Parts: sequence; C-alpha cells; structure tokens
Amino acid sequence: MRSFTIRSVFVCLFLSSALWAGSGLLDHSTFMEMESIRSPVISPQGDSIVFSRSWVDKRKDRSVSNLWIVDASGEKVRELTNGSWRDSSPAWSPDGKRIAFLSDRDGSNQIHVLWPETGELAQLTHLEQSPSSLSWSPDGKQLAFTAFVPDKRKILPVKLPDRPKGAQWAKPATVIDRLSWRRDGRGPVAPGFSHAFVIDAMLGGTPRQVTSGDYNHSNPQWSADGRTLYVSGIRKPEAEYLRNDSEIYSIDLQSLHITALTDRKGPDQQQAVSPDGKWIAYTGYDDKRYTRHLSDLYLMDAQGGNKRLWAGSLPNSPASLNWSADSSGVYYLMGEAGSYNLYFAPLQGEVRRVTEGIHTMRGLSISKQGLAATVASDFQQPGYLATFDVARPARLSKLVDVNQDVLAGLTLGEAEELWFTSKDGLKVQGWLIKPANFDPDKKYPMLLWIHGGPWSMYSVGFNWSFQNFSAQGYALLYTNPRGSTGYGQDFVNGIQYSYPGKDHDDLMAGVDAALAKGWIDEDNLFVCGGSGGGVLTAWAVGHTDRFRAAVSMRPVINWHSFVGTTDGAGWYDQFRKYPWEDPMEFAVRSPLHYVANVTTPTMVMTGEEDLRTPMSQSEEYYRALKMLKKETLLVRVPGEYHGWRRPSHRLLQQLYLQAWFEKHRVHPEKEKPTVEEGR
Repeated sequence: MRSFTIRSVFVCLFLSSALWAGSGLLDHSTFMEMESIRSPVISPQGDSIVFSRSWVDKRKDRSVSNLWIVDASGEKVRELTNGSWRDSSPAWSPDGKRIAFLSDRDGSNQIHVLWPETGELAQLTHLEQSPSSLSWSPDGKQLAFTAFVPDKRKILPVKLPDRPKGAQWAKPATVIDRLSWRRDGRGPVAPGFSHAFVIDAMLGGTPRQVTSGDYNHSNPQWSADGRTLYVSGIRKPEAEYLRNDSEIYSIDLQSLHITALTDRKGPDQQQAVSPDGKWIAYTGYDDKRYTRHLSDLYLMDAQGGNKRLWAGSLPNSPASLNWSADSSGVYYLMGEAGSYNLYFAPLQGEVRRVTEGIHTMRGLSISKQGLAATVASDFQQPGYLATFDVARPARLSKLVDVNQDVLAGLTLGEAEELWFTSKDGLKVQGWLIKPANFDPDKKYPMLLWIHGGPWSMYSVGFNWSFQNFSAQGYALLYTNPRGSTGYGQDFVNGIQYSYPGKDHDDLMAGVDAALAKGWIDEDNLFVCGGSGGGVLTAWAVGHTDRFRAAVSMRPVINWHSFVGTTDGAGWYDQFRKYPWEDPMEFAVRSPLHYVANVTTPTMVMTGEEDLRTPMSQSEEYYRALKMLKKETLLVRVPGEYHGWRRPSHRLLQQLYLQAWFEKHRVHPEKEKPTVEEGR
C-alpha cells in the first residue's frame, strides 16, 4: 500500500469535514458545539427543576457550565447564571426559595447561594481549599460540606543558614511520609485531610469544622431534626493502609462527639437518611478479597441498630439513593446489561424495577409528589433532561434537549445489540454501530473500541466519537467483556488475578460475531482503547495479527513498574503477591512481555502529566517497539492528566485515531497517487 504522512491525512480529514458541511453527517466541527446537562434537582414544591448546562468556551479551550431552570411542564426554560466559569452541584433549600451551588467565578471554587426569583447572589465562602458535597440542614439555616484541611506539621525540621542578601537559592526539598502523595487530575497533594464543616446559609462567614483527626470524611448528611450529621470515612489507626474499609459515623453537632454506626470489614458509604429520620439506607459489601466488589444495598436505624441486607446479589452497584417522601422505601439507579433504570426497595416487600427501556439515566431527583427528573440518553440521543411519574413510569417526557440544534438533519449510525459466546462458553454482550450511510451490499472497515476500568460498563448512551467514526464510513464495535460491571459479581470475578486474560478471548469472539454479519471487511480491522482499554489494546497486538493498526491510549505496559509509580497503592491488591515476591506474575500479565510478537502498526498516546498510568509506561512500550523496529508513534499530549481535560485535546484524540487508521487502511479500489507523488 502507498505511504501517507500523518500530516497529509490530517489535511484530508479537515478538508473532508469542510466538505461535509450540509452533507447530513456528523463532522468534526460538531464536537465543539455539543453541550451536556448534569445534576438535575427538583424544587421541594415539585414545580421547577434546576440543572447545570455545560458548553465549550472555544477561546479558553475549556468546558464551562451555568445553571438553568425549567418548570415541570417544560414550557418555560430560563438561564439563572451566565459567564465563562463553572457553576455546578445545585441544591435547593428546604423552602424552595434559594439554590446553593459551587462556582469558580472568582478564580477558586466557592459556595454561592442564589435566589432564583430575583436573581440575587451571595458568596458564602472564601476558602483556600475547594468545598464539595453541599447539604442543606432541614431548617434551611445551615449548609454542610467537606473541604481539605492542610496538615502544616513539619515532618523532619531542618533549617539552612541565612542566605546572603539578594541570593537566589533553589526551592527547598519536599519531604513525604505518606503512602500516596499525588493524585491524577490534581498533581501533588499537600499533607492534610478532608473534614466536614457547617456554615450559616444566610450570612456565610467562618465555617465551623465538625470533624477532626488524621482522617478523611465524605458525604455529610443531616438527621431529620438537624442535630446530627452523618459522614463516611475511615477513622481507624493506619487508615491510609485500610483501603475499602470505610464506616458511617454520626456527629452530635452540639458536643461534636463522633460515633461509629457500622463496623464490618468492608466499605459502608452513600448514606441517605429517611425523611422521618428513622432509617439510614447505605451501600457497601463484605470484603472477600475480590479484585473488584459490587456493592449491595443495606438498611439500619438512625442509631446504627437493626442492620440488614436490603438488596443483594445485584448485577451492579446501586447509585443515586433517594428516599420516597413517605419513608416507605428507597429509589436508586442501577446499570444492567448496558442500560440504566430506576429501582425501588420498599421497607417491606421485594425490590422492583420501576422503569423499563434501552436507555441510560444519570442523576436522579424525586419530588414529594413523585415526579422524577433525570438525564436520559440512548444510542442516537445525547443526554436530555427528562421527567416521569414514578407511579406511572412508562413514558419519559423530554423537557430540555440542548443538542437538538446540533444534530438536526444529520444521519447517525444505527446500533445493533450482539450477544455472542466466548471461547470457554461465556455469554458476552456488545453493540455494533453501522456506518451512517450503510449499504448492505458493501464491505466496511471496523474499529473495536475497548472500554477502560477494566471494571466498568459500556452503555447504550450516545457517544460522539463512535458516531463520528460511523460518519467516516466505519463500523464501531464495543463490548462488555468479563470483568465488566452490570452482569453480577461472578462476571466481574472473571478477571480475578488474571487481567488481562480471558477478557481478550471475549473481545476476539465479539470481532468474530461482527464479521459473521457479512458486511465487515476483515482486511480492515482496527483496535483502540484508553486506560484499561489501552492495556487490552497492547495485549491484543501481542497476541493476534488480525488488526491493520492499533492505538493504545494511556496504557499500563509493565505491571512491575506501574504499581509503584501510579497515584494510588490499591493496584497492589490486583495481584496475589507483591512484585518483589513474585516478579514473574507481574511480567506475564504485562503487555511488554509480548512486545516481540507485535506485527501491527501501533501508536501510543498519553498525557504528559498522567499520574494514573504515567507517561513512563507509554515510553517503555514505544522504546521497546522502536528497538524491535516495529512501526509505531508516540503521541505526548501536553498538560494533560489521565484522559483529556481540554476540549481541543479530546478532539485531537479523534483526529489522531482516524489519521493513524486511514494511513494503514486498505482501500479496495485502485489507489490514486498523492499530490506529492503526482508532482
């Protein structure tokens, strides 16, 4: 095949985008126009819904968000805040007259309160560290939140002699005595802990710290009488070594006495207090030393007694717990087999599914009258604000669709569900998106896109990258191999101490199932993935030569070096022993171990600031491929952590993928000479 330069392919892709204008296909220009809806919250009266609307500030190359409000009928939509900043996490006051939210409008994230009827705005905090997890007291007089409190104690005090006047000495050293000292997306983390605070919700002022000690706390929730705050955390000796062992604690706000309400081996979290104050719903599990656990739903009384398993052996972990107004049970969202639906666990009786449908639901708010608000999505519809009556949930009402204008008149690829059998007989689910202008009499190239995690779940929600590949004439295959959530604990355990492994067999069985459709060009198969998907991409090219080209994004390449350099110590738990005890296990599970087998042109792409799968992992793989004279490229994305924060970088990822695949794609028709060759 003829050799194209990456630059020439970029030119072709941008020119084709220009030609696509008005062609009815999803071109690259639409990426910066897409918006999203998050955090829908219904007012206490049930007549209005406030939500966060995100959009791309093209000048600053960042995603920003403002607050909007819509009445329950959907007839009146209006903007509450305006500006190129991030307004997020709205929360109604109990009387429905104010909305608390977080905003970085003054350069740092702070708590603000808005009166929606008048537009008046007050900034309550001026903290050095960003607050999070806002929670109104039942009387509306206070707000609880968490914030980081630095530990300013000197670990090993030293003092240099006085420097000469005007001398420019080097910065002092950083001394670290913690198990983890940096975090992806944030960078180096100063010594300190996350504590719970309360603040006057009308006047602001100096917040009152209600937790203490060398422990982290999260998710503050009020008791019904406002005298107690419930938090989750690990308030135990050597807490930094006790991963996944949090408890739920009550804090007497008068005495600040803290009482542990749970005490088992395993995490307890997501506490939600019933409106009558009698019960606390929460999630957790008994630690069985799995590499990944799914959570169950539990119930206890407000004093920590009468604990019981409420809903167990679930296909996935419950999320977005919402008590019914009469305290008769809890609603929650759960992902299963690619879809997210609403479930209800009554105090008495069996858990039931409330909604049905091939869709996703993100974020949940339920009014006292039983009106539910969520952000729904499906294969061809990006997230839109939807409502439904929990007593009559058959139909979702679309209230706000912020992408209808962008997608109007465009032809999108149709998705087909696949169930197929893996090498050892396991049933696996996936989806195949057809090219937008599909012709059953033609053959099409196909891209297998592998999800990260690896403990996560591909869903039936809209995906711009997938649909843009569809517009380019590609089929897009995505699957949930073993290890994915949404199919129960046994399915998750399919990669227990064996990742990567049989999940690769599942992926290849998915490729075979797609080829069996008859319209996929088996000479034009491509593969990519990020994070856990980057691991499996690098693993795949070391075990098969069926792909024309591959892109491994943000991968783990060498488990031995990775576990000691990633930003968290939890990855040591994915192996039976430590790397110094059994180095061969870490070797044989590393894609680097199989690099000599690679014949597929493989590009590696990672953010230069990535702390989860550090750049050194990608450099190890690239250097090995180059030493073996394999066809490869290393793409270093500046200023990015794990995944891309900048919108232009997210679009750039798509362009690099398409450029690399087009460079190696075999075209059935006779290839024409390039402009350079024709001169």
